[in-house]
Formats: sequence, C-alpha cells, structure tokens
Amino acid sequence: MYKLGNRRKKKTEGDKRAIHASRRSFLKRGTVAAAGTLLAFPQVSRAQPISLKVQTSWGSSDVYQDMAQQYVERVEAMSGGRLKIVLFAGGAVVKSFQLQEAVHRGVLDGAHTVTAYWYGKHKAASLFGTGPVFGTNALQTLAWIHRGGGKELYRELVQDILKLNLVGFFTYPFPTQPLGWFKQEIRSADQLKGLKYRTVGLAADVMQGMGLEVLQLPSSGVIPALKRGVVDAFEFANPTSDRELGAQNVSKHYMMGSYHQAAEFFEIIFNKDKFESLPKEHQAILEYGADAANIANYAMAMDRHSNDLELLITKDGVNVHRTPQSVMDEQLQSWDKVLNQLMKDPFFKKVVDSQKEWSRRVAFYDLMNRADYKRAYSHYFPGKINF
Repeated sequence: MYKLGNRRKKKTEGDKRAIHASRRSFLKRGTVAAAGTLLAFPQVSRAQPISLKVQTSWGSSDVYQDMAQQYVERVEAMSGGRLKIVLFAGGAVVKSFQLQEAVHRGVLDGAHTVTAYWYGKHKAASLFGTGPVFGTNALQTLAWIHRGGGKELYRELVQDILKLNLVGFFTYPFPTQPLGWFKQEIRSADQLKGLKYRTVGLAADVMQGMGLEVLQLPSSGVIPALKRGVVDAFEFANPTSDRELGAQNVSKHYMMGSYHQAAEFFEIIFNKDKFESLPKEHQAILEYGADAANIANYAMAMDRHSNDLELLITKDGVNVHRTPQSVMDEQLQSWDKVLNQLMKDPFFKKVVDSQKEWSRRVAFYDLMNRADYKRAYSHYFPGKINF
C-alpha cells in the first residue's frame, strides 16, 4: 500500500512538472507573439499619411467652408492623423459648377458641394437636396437617404445612369433657405412676375413657373450680377452666408420662408477609383465622418445663422419679412406642374415616389406628435414674431 501510494505521488509530481513546463512554453510563445505585435504598431504610426485633395464650392470665409473644415477635422482625428485632407476653397482648382467633372476625372480626389450644382446632367440630381416638399424637413429627408432607399437611388443615378466614377455621402440638414433679397417687401406672387432672380437646381424650374426669369450663378457671381442689373433679386443660402456676400449692402428687404429649397444637405464626393484604393478603415472613416459632421455643422448653423440674422436687423438696417403664405401656396402649385412634367422620366418618377411614400409616413408621425414651438416661443417672447 505504501509503495503504490508513493508511486502515485511521484507520478502526480511528474504530471505537475509537465504542466508547468507546458505553461512556460505557452507563455514564452505568447510573449514572443506579443513582442512581434508591439513591434508592428510603430511601423503603422511611422507610415506616411495618405493625403486627399478636396475642393469645396464655397468661398474661403463662408460658413459652409467652416463646415467642410469640421468634416476634415473629424476624418483626421478618427484616422489618428493617417488620413489627411488638403481642403481648397471654391475656385482654387476649378470653378464650383465644374467640381463633379474634376473629381470624376481625378483632377481632384474629392469635393464638398451640393447636388443642385450638377442638376444639368440629370434633373433628378436636384431631388437629393433641392427637391419638392411633401411635408418632411431636411433632417427627415436626410433620414430618407439613410433608411428610405435614397442612398441606393443616388448610387444608381451617379454610377449606373450617368456612368460617373464617383462615390458620395450626405451630411448636414440645411435649415429652410430664405426666399431671398428684394428691392421691396414681397406681399403677393404678382410682385415676383418678370423679376430676374438667381437660384439653382429645380428651384429654377419652380420659380420660372411662377413667372420669374431665372439665372443660375455660383455665390461669387451673385452680388456683381445684382450691381450690374443682371439680376433684380436673389437667394443664396442663409443669414450668415448672405451677410458674408454683402447682400445687406445692396438690398434691405429679406424674405424668409420658402418652398423653393426647403430640404437640402451637403454632398461629399470622392473619385471612386481613389476611394476604393484606400484601406477599408479609411473608406469607413470618410463615409461615417459625414455622419460625425452632422451635429457639428448643425450646431454651428444654429449659433451663427441666428446671430447674423440679429446683426442684419440691428446693425445693417435690414427689414426682415416672413414670406406670405399666398406666395408659398403659389410655389406648391408650381412644384405640381414641374413634377407632372419631369415625372415622365422613369428614374425621376422612381425617386419622387420613394420620397412621397417616406414623407407620407414620417411627416404624419412628426406633425401629429410635434409640440407647437411657435406657441411656446410667443408665450415667453410675446410680440417678437407677428405671423
């Protein structure tokens, strides 16, 4: 009994020694592997950053250029500085309306712009930013891009129909763009008839349908055109951009509220070959960086647009008016005519049908549930608004 127990004890001790040896071997191999991994990390950080040349459609001092810079900052931060964007202001390499072609051909790696600037290639382009209003606002229409099929329809238009070597993403739901700047307050749609008016995208078709003579100009050409009498009135974007242009120096009547461009957002495009040559993580950063810029862009807009509107009134002597409902009703009727004509194109119709179905459901939920913010504002700031 004693000898047998002793043999069992020796065997057990041997087993323990084998287990310990096995553990030491495992730990040794793990340490070597970990050391190899640690050695690999500095090689990544020492690698040359990838640099992309991106131009915007905006002037160097415009708020939209600042918003494009917010996108750049987020891309670079998320990539740990390994993905750099060299950002050029509008006109630095090509003219604003030539950006899409420049990116398609690889003259630029990317662009920060809006689809309305290339709607001449296919009018459905304007549906991705300056389209009709079916009840949803810009944020809800951007949600259609992500959840309602808009992303797939955009890709179909750009890559399958137009055969462009591009990929694109959307960011920042614009506040409604004002009807614009006029020589006198607009009280009825009759006052608009015959005016030479600057706008872009399908808004041009809508305003033409109301009897205006429309010119499509980039931002840099707006004020010179007004001074020379080429246009009588114009809209550009928002109180900040309009004030930066100097609109307050050539006009004193600012009409706010409109259906001509009520749900727009930025389009960020990249050359498809260049984009697909990047590491997958960099592709993801460029795409989801657009989402990250959304809240930063919107916060900047709320702060600066409201502040600049106050400055237009208190410092620049601008008369700010709410566009009459009768004018906006005329805009809706003009939209109906434009859509009836353009929906003869099957793809245009497919996009409009998709947006209408999304709006039918989403706007119903929002309008039924939304608090009356105007009533709350008037409760705390009585007499501030009069419409």
